[in-house]
Amino acid sequence: MLNYQRYKRVPVMNFPERTWPEKEIQKAPIWCSVDLRDGNQALIDPMVVEEKLEYFNLLLKLGFKEIEIGFPSASQLEYDFLRTLVEKKLIPDDVKVQVLCQCRQHLVDKTFEAIQGIKNVVFHIYNSTSTLQRDVVFHQDKEHIKQIAIEGTKMVKEGAKNFDGNIWLEYSPESFTGTEVEYALEVCEAVKDIWQPTEERPIIFNLPATVEMTTPNVYADQIEWMSTHFTEREKVILSIHPHNDRGCGVAATELAMLAGADRVEGTLFGNGERTGNVDILNVAYNMFSQGINPELNIENVNEIIDVFERCNKMSVPPRHPYAGKLVFTAFSGSHQDAISKGMQALHERQSKIWEVPYLPIDPSDVGREYEPLVRINSQSGKGGVAFVMEQYYGFKLPKEMHKELADKIQSMSEVQGEISPEQIMETFRRMYIDAKEPLHFRKAKIEDISDSGSEYDTKVFLTYTDRGVEKVVEGFGNGPIDAVQHGLCAESGFNIKLTMYHEHALTLGSDSQAASYIELVDAATGVSAYGVGISSNINRSSFRAIFSALNRLYYSKEQNQ
Repeated sequence: MLNYQRYKRVPVMNFPERTWPEKEIQKAPIWCSVDLRDGNQALIDPMVVEEKLEYFNLLLKLGFKEIEIGFPSASQLEYDFLRTLVEKKLIPDDVKVQVLCQCRQHLVDKTFEAIQGIKNVVFHIYNSTSTLQRDVVFHQDKEHIKQIAIEGTKMVKEGAKNFDGNIWLEYSPESFTGTEVEYALEVCEAVKDIWQPTEERPIIFNLPATVEMTTPNVYADQIEWMSTHFTEREKVILSIHPHNDRGCGVAATELAMLAGADRVEGTLFGNGERTGNVDILNVAYNMFSQGINPELNIENVNEIIDVFERCNKMSVPPRHPYAGKLVFTAFSGSHQDAISKGMQALHERQSKIWEVPYLPIDPSDVGREYEPLVRINSQSGKGGVAFVMEQYYGFKLPKEMHKELADKIQSMSEVQGEISPEQIMETFRRMYIDAKEPLHFRKAKIEDISDSGSEYDTKVFLTYTDRGVEKVVEGFGNGPIDAVQHGLCAESGFNIKLTMYHEHALTLGSDSQAASYIELVDAATGVSAYGVGISSNINRSSFRAIFSALNRLYYSKEQNQ
């Protein structure tokens, strides 16, 4: 039996004054990428300098203005990388480089050595404040733990006197979610008293969910409580750093933003220790889908994926929100039908607002226009097959034909699995367009006889072959299709009625092709068949559709359909 009794519930704080549930996200936070520190340290094969440079340039291209590099005092590789950025002048003036450092004098000194020459720096110090770590790791009381933060702040403040650039202090009470909020506030206020921030140069208090311990609403309560209890709130940037241990990192981030967070630290696609950090792209695309400017250049998700996977040697899962290869793909028949109808409605209404069932955003807005929205397997329906035929090949199948083609495709998919668009088109061609035997349309001559006094206005001389033997039929009717039908019935013995006809252009321009769809019914038996014809001439495509339907109606065994 699952031994759930070993675990105890994390206390839920009593905070009836909360206001975040009534709020909405209105704007993007300050974004800070920690890919080159949190993400990199979690890699099986950490990035080398060249990969770090490529990744850094990607983050700049995406529009990040705050980028955490790592521990230059603790790793020679990270020290060398930071110096490479400085010496090659690769850091734009409007970008803040963030460096992490433990509250120890020799590490602080080494970090200041590493950042010399950088215009804007966030100096990030931290120490764990949680009840569990105070007990089992440090064996120290609250006052001693607070003193570590105070002494670290004094070290940075002293070092900043000889630093030529602009410096911001960031302090993190690590394991904030396991810390009493009153005590976390006490430590932060003590740090602020030493640092003496201003409105022009505020202090960053980063409140990390170092381990995600409970539901996102509790984290939001903790964040709002801190936000409303900081003194001189105008001199504080409230930052969050959510992890994803419970799979709720994105939700925790969004609720924390409602609760007063000004800044979000995270990584691309959520890479990081254990289950990772919050996925910044996920949060940004969520904002984008609500009509909010995420203030990141995330139009080309494929390019982001390419650099991420190459530098991190990790793959983006196929179901990853927005970025996965399958997230804009529907296999379900009902989903496919709804997407198809939604796309059609969007086109017909010429709406500037994106509203398509099952697709919260237009895939083309994030660079995914060349990937299939609909993929066909045994779970797919008639709407999905019709959608593929229109989107890939331009055939707007009449609704009457949807089921017949879909049934054929489904029987194939039950044997082999997923069916490609090429296979669907090949099956469609074999079933309808290539149904040219034993009756093969050759040519037709159409005459206008509207002034002849006849009850009909069109005369057609139709030439076709029947198992290779040429035949000529003369038909009269109100229009070319009607004339061909009457001629075949009168001279060839067919007893057919035309019950459905549709046509449309397949392509645009002077050399465009037309597609015609016809249903013929045997008047004696009631059996029907569909036919399809294509040609640059609309009459010729219609005649080919008639012969396609005739062959399928009377000679289906010979067609081996």
